[in-house]
Amino acid sequence: MSTTQLIDRRLEQEILRRRTFAIISHPDAGKTTLTEKLLLYGGCVEVAGAVRGRKTQRAARSDWMELEKQRGISVNSTVLVFEFEGHQVNLLDTPGHHDFSEDTYRTLMAADCAVMVIDLAKGIETQTEKLFKVCALRGLPVITFVNKVDRPGREPLAILAEIEEKFGITAVAANWPIGGGRDFAGVLDLASRQAHLFEGRQGDRRTAAEIIDDVTLAAVSPEGARACEEAELLAGAGAAFDREAFLAGRQSPVFFGSALTNYGVEQFLHGFLALCPSPTARLSRTGPVPPTSPSFAGFVFKIQANLDPNHRDRIAFVRVCSGTFRRDMDVLHVRTGKTIRLRRAHRVFGQERETVDEAFPGDIVGLVNPGEFRLGDTICEGPPVSFEPLPTFAPERFATLRCQDTIRRKQFERGLSQLLEEGVVQLFHDPAAIVREPILGGVGELQFDVVRFRLENEYATSTALQWLPYTIARWITGGRELLPTVRIMSTARLVHDQDGNPVVLFQSAWDADYMAREYRELTFSAVR
Repeated sequence: MSTTQLIDRRLEQEILRRRTFAIISHPDAGKTTLTEKLLLYGGCVEVAGAVRGRKTQRAARSDWMELEKQRGISVNSTVLVFEFEGHQVNLLDTPGHHDFSEDTYRTLMAADCAVMVIDLAKGIETQTEKLFKVCALRGLPVITFVNKVDRPGREPLAILAEIEEKFGITAVAANWPIGGGRDFAGVLDLASRQAHLFEGRQGDRRTAAEIIDDVTLAAVSPEGARACEEAELLAGAGAAFDREAFLAGRQSPVFFGSALTNYGVEQFLHGFLALCPSPTARLSRTGPVPPTSPSFAGFVFKIQANLDPNHRDRIAFVRVCSGTFRRDMDVLHVRTGKTIRLRRAHRVFGQERETVDEAFPGDIVGLVNPGEFRLGDTICEGPPVSFEPLPTFAPERFATLRCQDTIRRKQFERGLSQLLEEGVVQLFHDPAAIVREPILGGVGELQFDVVRFRLENEYATSTALQWLPYTIARWITGGRELLPTVRIMSTARLVHDQDGNPVVLFQSAWDADYMAREYRELTFSAVR
């Protein structure tokens, strides 16, 4: 066998054992708790962290930022990489809060599959519905984990029906809960007909299960008998799992469990690894790029400043799409046309990192970024490749931000610049203003809280925020040459974004519609 054939065979083997997925949910559905428990059963931690808990409890590894620890919510997507039973698992924990949707959307661009977490009591909530639609548009297969079965909630059959009704897909149960609420005792695997029974509710360490067959289960307790009866009904009336339909986004396997108590988590991890696809081809402007292509190619989907507060550096997270990444390799930076050497590359685990010498399609590589990378940038060997652009959506809240201490002005400008690189908020400025103060745009108020908190804690600069009355932004993508002749209404404001593109800020949808009617020669867009 030739050297080239050996290289190709190794590449194929490494691709087959990769699993790269994102976890999505509405806030408080248990997404971060499930992430921690997957790390626990994956063998990377001995004790799982708590999202909210006593001061003696450790914070969740995916929520490493100080603001996340204080508020008990995820405001930042996190990369967690671990090995489990011959697979390399690249787990992307995403923010559930609506204000950080753009970060979640960008992260989904780097995933091959999504795990959707649903609260049994609350069912499908607003943000979950929005994120599922994004997955559908991306063509991402979705696996569902119905969480909090150990609490009072809806009937499992009702959850399956809601998934089918709201998402227009077929929900296929992979396991079935044995009891519910305080009587929740475990899960019945519908393929093997084996029941996994648990005792105890301490969830910070791995919990062993007693495994029995369904015949024995039916004789053990009324809850067991009912689970077996419902499983028989599903086998007779429910849809069978169809892998092609799942990969096409027309079907979602559904697992039940409790992330807090660990009931069903290990079984879900095994089931997920069997279902989740290995890395597939990525769309580019010149067509699909298969992962088996020998030439390396990847794109930047996330930038994080101050991952290590001691070094104040920036990390550009690159999804490897094809070929083999090697440390110290020379690549083409497609946007600038420059050749750069990738000297400092890391494998990231939350806030922790280690040097990585090589990586394969599906892997996430962290590159120390001195400022040359932007969100959406492509790096590659061989002919230039341009992958799908990352989405940028119109903000809904706007405010000016001032540095309150003139002595700290440089720190303020540097900090704001690095946060803008991350895409935490969008930046606008008024070219006609006498004093050029940054205008920040975001989806919700929490984004602005994050900016101010990080400027104060990471860059030691205090700020003052002044809200502006605008609620809608529209980029002018056509007819720009006519702008000098356009009269901007008193309730609107013409600004430029950070790349110099003209944007009109409106106070209401009526104002935006009126101006679009008055100036039909201009093209207004809600997406950049």
